[in-house]
Amino acid sequence: MRSPAASPRARSGRRPGWAGRNYVLLTAAAVITNVGSHGALVAAAFAVLDSGGDGGDVGLVAAARTLPLVLFLLVGGAVADRLPRHRVMVAANTLNCVSQALFAFLVLTGRAELWHMMVLTALCGTGQAFFNPAAEGMLLSSVRGEQASRAFALFRMAMSGAGIGGAALGGALVAAFGPGWVLAVDAAAFAVAGALRAFLDVRHIPQRQPGGGLLSDLREGWAEVVGRPWLWAVVAQFSVVVAVVGAAESVYGPLVAQESLGGARPWGLALAAFGVGTLGGALLMTRWKPRRLLLVGTVCVFPLALPSAALAVPLPAVGLAAVMLVSGLAVEVFGVAWMTSLHQEIPEEKLSRVAAYDWFGSTAMLPLSTALAGPVADIVGRSRALWGCSALIVVVTTLVLLVPDVRNLTLRTEGAGADRAQEPPVPAADSAPA
Repeated sequence: MRSPAASPRARSGRRPGWAGRNYVLLTAAAVITNVGSHGALVAAAFAVLDSGGDGGDVGLVAAARTLPLVLFLLVGGAVADRLPRHRVMVAANTLNCVSQALFAFLVLTGRAELWHMMVLTALCGTGQAFFNPAAEGMLLSSVRGEQASRAFALFRMAMSGAGIGGAALGGALVAAFGPGWVLAVDAAAFAVAGALRAFLDVRHIPQRQPGGGLLSDLREGWAEVVGRPWLWAVVAQFSVVVAVVGAAESVYGPLVAQESLGGARPWGLALAAFGVGTLGGALLMTRWKPRRLLLVGTVCVFPLALPSAALAVPLPAVGLAAVMLVSGLAVEVFGVAWMTSLHQEIPEEKLSRVAAYDWFGSTAMLPLSTALAGPVADIVGRSRALWGCSALIVVVTTLVLLVPDVRNLTLRTEGAGADRAQEPPVPAADSAPA
């Protein structure tokens, strides 16, 4: 039964009743860090090039970030379910702030060497490995079940907008002031976001009962994943989907654009169109609540095969941008459906561990796929490699649709998330201007 404090009218009309303090703080902090991080990705690449590095060195720095992210994700998930999640998030933000500030200092003073940048980027990736599961668990526990899909759609829409704006702003600032200052802004963004996350209210999250060690926690999380066919099937699916999409967009896309489409500008247009599509998909999901959550979400994975096919042809720049727009919209529909499914089905005390396995499964093959993309294209040809990327997405998505639980998982609109602990009652003063 819903308590009076949970009623939408119990809070100010300035925001929806489900947008409690934690949700607002999490969204604001995520927007801040996403703007800074997307700008920093641009800045890091140009910092390497400005120091005399080449494309291979840029790849080494990018790999230095990805490798610890993959290695420590599962440990990060177990830690986030063992310790208060907001403390894990703040600690990770602090590590990211310090590493990016030192990175900025070395670049600004002209002392940055390749190994410096690799080590500091690896520290940043380590922080993200602990942050991501804790943040996802905290977000999933911050909203009521019946409004979960709308809340997650708005959150993802804010994140997409921040990512688009951050990349554009980062590129402009790098051109105007140099990469060091953009890295310094990213460090400041982590500091501000960490301060906001320190004010998260965790009283609604039940105390963790004393149990086994870290390995025991990981085994419990694994049992939660393998005991739900819809969960492990989608995680396995995305280990392939993310790998081939990453290879197509990181390796093949820029090469096709350079040789057939006119250079970096049309490729940038295509990536921007994908970002606009994600905004449109999130906006759609604020209004649409499909009853068969995972059926609809999984069907929306099929359009992710289109960009690889468009590059294989290749389509003109306008056609490629249109395809990227559609795929961005579709993947965001899947994303909201997926988060809503996790929120509805996974016990609160295991959210971060399950999120860690989800992140791990989705990213584990990405370094390998990007490393093998070039050799595979040399052996079979780039066009065939791209058609292969499309075919793999279609095949694994079709296989996932054969899993009955994927087709039958249903949105619970009444009493959804009833077993999920909610935020404590918020006094009327909570929504008053500060």
